[in-house]
Amino acid sequence: MNKIDKSLKLFKEAKLHIPGGVNSPVRAFKNINGNPIFFKKAKGSKLFDEDNNEYIDYIGSWGPMIMGHSHPKIIKAISKQVKLGTSYGAPTSIESKTAELIKKCIPSIEKIRMVNSGTEATMSAIRLARGFTKKNKIIKFDGCYHGHADSLLIKAGSGVSTFGLPDSPGVPPQLAKETLSCEFNNSKDFLKIFEKVKNDLAAVIIEPIAGNMGFIPSESSFLKLIRKKTAQNKSLLIFDEVMSGFRVSLGGAQEIYKIKPDLTTLGKIIGGGLPVGAFGGRKDIMDYLAPNGPVYQAGTLSGNPLAMAAGSALIKLLIKDNPYQSLEAKSKSMLETMKGLFLEKKIHLSTNQIGGMFGFFFSEELPKNLNEVINTNDQQFKSFINECIKNGIYFAPSKFEAGFISTKHTNKEINNTISVIKEILNKGI
Repeated sequence: MNKIDKSLKLFKEAKLHIPGGVNSPVRAFKNINGNPIFFKKAKGSKLFDEDNNEYIDYIGSWGPMIMGHSHPKIIKAISKQVKLGTSYGAPTSIESKTAELIKKCIPSIEKIRMVNSGTEATMSAIRLARGFTKKNKIIKFDGCYHGHADSLLIKAGSGVSTFGLPDSPGVPPQLAKETLSCEFNNSKDFLKIFEKVKNDLAAVIIEPIAGNMGFIPSESSFLKLIRKKTAQNKSLLIFDEVMSGFRVSLGGAQEIYKIKPDLTTLGKIIGGGLPVGAFGGRKDIMDYLAPNGPVYQAGTLSGNPLAMAAGSALIKLLIKDNPYQSLEAKSKSMLETMKGLFLEKKIHLSTNQIGGMFGFFFSEELPKNLNEVINTNDQQFKSFINECIKNGIYFAPSKFEAGFISTKHTNKEINNTISVIKEILNKGI
C-alpha cells in the first residue's frame, strides 16, 4: 500500500495558489473521493511520485504517450531543438514537415493549421465552419467533450460530467442556444434535431470514438447517417480526433470507419506530449482562414518548434512501427482477464478497446451513450480505482475517461496489474 505523505502536503500547498490545487479539474480526484498524486518522473510505462512510489500508468498523459514516457528518440528530438531556441513567433520548416506527415496519415486533411491545444483546435474549427457556411447552429452529442470553449460546454463529457455540471456558468444563454446536443448513438434523436435546425446548421461535431464518457465507439450506421445528412445539407462534418487521432490507428477513427469528414481536430499525440493542437480538412474550407480568407485565427506559440520536433519524431515512430494491432491485443488480453476475475466474484464488468485505447464499466451491458455511463455502478468504480491507485496501478480517476496502453507495457507489467486486481477483489470492493 503506497504512502503519499508528500503528495498530500504538496496538494495542501497547491490549494493556496491554484484553484482547487490543480490546473485541470479531473486531477483533483474528487470524483473518487481520493487525493491527487503529485509526480516527479516518468519512464516507459511507469510513473514515479514525490514519495518515490512506482505506478504502472494506464493514462499516458491522456493519450500521447503511446510509445511510452521519455522515449529516447523523442527526447533526442526535443533536446536538439531546444539548443536552437524554444520559440520564434515566426515560420519554421519543421511546421511544414509535421503537417506533411499528418497529411500522409490522414487523407481527409488536405491542409492543416497548428494551434496550442485540443480546445483551441475545436473552437477554431467551429468558427471556420460558421464562417465558411455562413450559418450559425452547431449540433454536438451528449458526453462528447470538445474542450472548454464556451459554445461547446453543452452537455459535455470529461470533467463536466465528472463534476455533475450540466452546463458551465459563464456561458451566455444567447451563445449556448446556438449549440444543440443529441444523444450519442441515437439516430432518431439526431434526425429530430437536424430537421429543426438544418436551414441554419453550420456543422455537426462528434468524437467518432468517444473518450470522455469512458470509451464508447460510435455505431457505424450512426456515423454514416450523420455523414449523409451533413453532405446533403451542405453543412460540415467535424471529427474531433483529439483523443482517437493516431491512437486507435495511424489514420485515426476515420480510417477505421472509412468515413471522410470535412474537418478534423487533433491534439495531444501530435506534440509527443508537449502542448499542441491542430485542425485540418478540405482545401477549400481551410483556405477560408486568414491570411487567405476572412476567418481569423492566430497564436503566438502555434507551431511551436519544440512541440513540432516532438510530434514529428513520434509520428515517424508510429509510421515505422505501426503498433496498433499489438496494442489492441495487449489491452484486449488484459480486459478479458479482468472480466473473468470480476465474473468469479459475481461483479458485472463490461469492456471495449480499439488500438491502444480502452474502457471498462461496472455494468452488465456495454454502455452506448452518456446516460448509460451515468447509470453504471459508481460506488464499485470508486472503490476499485482507489484501491488500484493505492497499489501502484494508475487508472483514470473518473468513469468518464478512457484508458490507454503503450508499446512499453510488457506482459510482465500486465500480469502484475492482474495480480494486484486479483488481490483487490479477494479483499472485496
